[in-house]
Amino acid sequence: MRLGSGTFAVCCVAIEVLGVAIFLRGFFPAPVRSASGTEPQAELPAPEPSAGSSSNWTKLPPPLFSKVVLVLIDALRDDFVFGSKGVKFMPYTTYLVEKGASHSFVAEAKPPTVTMPRIKALMTGSLPGFVDVIRNLNSPVLLEDNVIKQAKAAGKRMIFYGDETWVKLFPKHFVEYDGTTSFFVSDYTEVDNNVTRHLEKVLKREDWDVLVLHYLGLDHIGHLSGPNSPLIGHKLSEMDGVLMKIHMALLSKERAATLPTLLVLCGDHGMSETGSHGASSLEEVSTPLVLVSSAFVRKSGDIRRPRHVQQTDLAATLAIALGLPIPKNSVGRLLFPIVEGKPMREQLRFLHLNTVQLSKLLQENVPLYEKDPGFEQFKMSEKMHGNWVRLYLEENNSEVLLNLGTKVLRQYLDALQILSLSLSRQVAHYDIYSMAVLTLLLLSVPKALGPAAELDVPLSSPLFSLLFYLMLLVLSAVHVVVCTSAESSCYFCSVSWLVAGGAMLLISALLCAIMSALTKTGVSMKHAGKNLASSNSKWSELDLLILLGTAGHVLSLGASSFIEEEHQTWYFLVSTLCLALCQEVCRNHLLSSDGDPQCSLHVELGPKGDALVLQDKAEGCAMLEADRTHKTASAFRQLGSVERRMVLASPWAVLCCCRLLRSLNQTGVQGAHRPDLGHWLTSSDHQAALSILAALSLLTVFLLVQRRCSPMSKVALALGLLGVYCYRAAIGNLMSPWQRGNKDISKGIIEARFVYVFVLGILFTGTKDLLRAQVAAAGIRARTMGLWEIYSGLVLLAALLLRPHNLPVLVCSLLVQTLMAEFVWKPLSHDAAEVTVMHYWFGQAFFYFQGNSNNIATVDISAGFVGLEHYVEVPAVFLTAFSTYLGPVLWASHLVNYLSSEAGSPAALRHSCFCYALLCSLPVSAYIILVTSLRYHLFIWSVFSPKLLYEGMHLLITATICVFFTAMDQTRHMKS
Repeated sequence: MRLGSGTFAVCCVAIEVLGVAIFLRGFFPAPVRSASGTEPQAELPAPEPSAGSSSNWTKLPPPLFSKVVLVLIDALRDDFVFGSKGVKFMPYTTYLVEKGASHSFVAEAKPPTVTMPRIKALMTGSLPGFVDVIRNLNSPVLLEDNVIKQAKAAGKRMIFYGDETWVKLFPKHFVEYDGTTSFFVSDYTEVDNNVTRHLEKVLKREDWDVLVLHYLGLDHIGHLSGPNSPLIGHKLSEMDGVLMKIHMALLSKERAATLPTLLVLCGDHGMSETGSHGASSLEEVSTPLVLVSSAFVRKSGDIRRPRHVQQTDLAATLAIALGLPIPKNSVGRLLFPIVEGKPMREQLRFLHLNTVQLSKLLQENVPLYEKDPGFEQFKMSEKMHGNWVRLYLEENNSEVLLNLGTKVLRQYLDALQILSLSLSRQVAHYDIYSMAVLTLLLLSVPKALGPAAELDVPLSSPLFSLLFYLMLLVLSAVHVVVCTSAESSCYFCSVSWLVAGGAMLLISALLCAIMSALTKTGVSMKHAGKNLASSNSKWSELDLLILLGTAGHVLSLGASSFIEEEHQTWYFLVSTLCLALCQEVCRNHLLSSDGDPQCSLHVELGPKGDALVLQDKAEGCAMLEADRTHKTASAFRQLGSVERRMVLASPWAVLCCCRLLRSLNQTGVQGAHRPDLGHWLTSSDHQAALSILAALSLLTVFLLVQRRCSPMSKVALALGLLGVYCYRAAIGNLMSPWQRGNKDISKGIIEARFVYVFVLGILFTGTKDLLRAQVAAAGIRARTMGLWEIYSGLVLLAALLLRPHNLPVLVCSLLVQTLMAEFVWKPLSHDAAEVTVMHYWFGQAFFYFQGNSNNIATVDISAGFVGLEHYVEVPAVFLTAFSTYLGPVLWASHLVNYLSSEAGSPAALRHSCFCYALLCSLPVSAYIILVTSLRYHLFIWSVFSPKLLYEGMHLLITATICVFFTAMDQTRHMKS
């Protein structure tokens, strides 16, 4: 079967997307879990250890507190409470921390620092998998054992107000709740008022045991304007007032209660210096944890500095506080200060329960658990505890008993620390079998880049070959061996044999087809070996740069530092590319000069007008006599003086644009904290400068895009760009002459939807032109205009979603595209493959120019809610993804436009599609091999895993782009 190279590339990328999805399913592990199921513990708790006598304490200790109020403030950083901002904006909380009856901690949150995995960690005490960052957009029901489930089983009445993620995780656990969406980041007032309005009534009631409050406003302010926004102080003051109201109400209740109450203040994660979260920077993982209760007696002059603990420690602490079993999968430790005021026997009992739970979890997840230092320490502590109980039951209240109890206490605390650390390291069970089922490499078939851009893909012969049946037999045998091995948890082992058999049939046929195609290619290359050997064709400097640059980038992915600073790699590659183009332009300019004394050229034309023989007067010019070089020199001679100057200046202008953009947004890890032009523009003191820059940028966007649009689209584009400015002015980012102060600031819903109307109108017009191109006589012209109008619609949408200070990135992108298309690619006669590589490189560079990195925290989720009043999943995900990958998408769209209108070869689109798919597939394939081999690396979750998610998303977008390439090629083929 004969396939175009573009169609073949689409098929390969589609299979690779499926393979990467399977790989992600196998690579991202499930954290350590208890083997005793997900239901609350039905077995009796571990009895108190004894030596030579029977203990009379075999039940769980009673609750320590009558009521517990958990106040979770989203994105609350530790310095917001313990730093200067806490002193200034949260005076009551600061008083409780420094002088009140409280214990303060800095709780470390493990990446990914997003809300849903952090709630899981707080309530289960376990370490959620990294893939939970994806599930965060649609939280499933939490089946894992947790404090909320244990409390419901014990008959506790719980009330919740706040982030609806809790309602999704615990759908039938609260007797009363009111959830608010957590993804509409433009709202930072109503989302908190909806929580606070319930407080006065609830605090007066006695029909509840646990009250959970999740405030979202602080997180939304961070996403909108960062941690240094003046809105942060107002929000912290508001939260301080809420805490004071709750604490006063709880103190009034304690007068009639037999047990004290407990107020818990915590954050789910912190906030980076850009206002986002998701990664592992110190600002994102450091959260405050304050426990307030009259049971915590503090002597005068007692200064308590916040101790560093793990966020997972809260689950065990809440369970002990409420008299509940500790969740089975918890790897956390009891925060000992909350029980240090209890009698020695109770303290030892609490620590023993926590240590037994951790030791059971260790036994179920570590094969050689008996040799673990924590387990050995636990056994020693338990033995000493039994001796202490024996002495205690003999009513020996001597000093010996006190000293022995203190020693047992220290032994238990040491055992807890070692056990918790051992379990935290056992974060994964890798599904190697699922990772192996993957088509890694996109084959580079020489025929795909030949003149016809077609290749033979055998589909029928493999089904009747011996190799097919042998391959199927081998795969079936491997599947049986793996899935019948002891304790196999492979994903493929959990699917039905029908599905597994279908997958093995597909893989066997694919491998046979590949081997057959490779065999045919090898034979054809062998016959053509003599011709290739005698050929005098050479690789140009640009070809060598492209090859070495692509290989260098792929190799750089093996180092964590290069991944963190990948933007530097792309900045270097595009800068080197510009210098190479400068050299090529200057060389062809000299070759085209008529008065060059060193190399005057004479072109002899063949029957068809081709340049066959070139004679020069200097032997030094003989090495430059490649066919494309002479065609380029001829093209140069036909240019006017002004055009020649533009050709000479264009690479330098592109180089200057790239250098200026590097100063706009500092990204990566090493330089993200450094001041940049973006921070200067977004400060409130420079709003006028930002407004002028945004207006000039939008005007320049119109001038660069409108030149090939229809009159109707030009009007729509102008009105749409005006609407973009009005939207940014409406939400307070830019200044507007018709606004007076902050009174007119709104959410900009009407203005954004006004722009969406024109975006859809332009896209509809372009699609209509493409459809008309298949039936009209002037199909090529309509097709070219339709493609450009679709490109214009995407540019307008990009202008709406980008932050105002990033509009120069869009302008420079359009300017570079214009200069390269008009004064580089056409005069230098670059072929489709070279133009494709340059588009891909610039697309990757502009991905980082707008401030992105391989850190999840740089994803601007606020772009997904432009023009939305409520959270709607599909448009929010689409807009966020489009905003993140603006660079690659716009450059790929421009590539289709350029090849459709300028390229002379009818196979240009097919060549380009194949090259684009190959350029994206090689890094993904190499990176999958690298992360598999580095899966136990220290930075696997903080560096390598986020990059893996970015690569997976990039591959999905590439598949969509290749489908568009192929569709345009089929339309062009039908017309021809």
